[in-house]
Amino acid sequence: MMGCGTFSLSIGTPQQRIEVLDWYHLMENAHKVQGTPAQVSQMRALLWRGETQKAIEDLRQQQCRGATRFINYLRHHQTRIIDYQAWQEAGHSIGSGQVESLVKQIGLRVKLPGAQWRRENVPKVLKHRCAYLNGALAA
Repeated sequence: MMGCGTFSLSIGTPQQRIEVLDWYHLMENAHKVQGTPAQVSQMRALLWRGETQKAIEDLRQQQCRGATRFINYLRHHQTRIIDYQAWQEAGHSIGSGQVESLVKQIGLRVKLPGAQWRRENVPKVLKHRCAYLNGALAA
């Protein structure tokens, strides 16, 4: 089964979708930086507002343990780091839990013992399987 990242890349074109790095995953990696409470708080505040470049500059200057690895992580995901405060205020989720749950549910709906599906048939199978499980198919 494909993971959320792979699944999201199959939805629309890059121009049609907005890819956002889950805030909680970002913070999980940020906790690997061993700085003073003030340094960590400052880094967190910058990232919360999407100021990735400023966070990278601060991390370089502070030379905290684990900073180099986290800077590389930030660079790798830079295009997916947003202003989380504004995003949340606009009513959007800053976590990927809902999407991950949905992907898991979709996967469970097409899993049947011994079943194998061709990629091009999955949308049709999924549509019929969901209708069946939702009781929307006439007997």
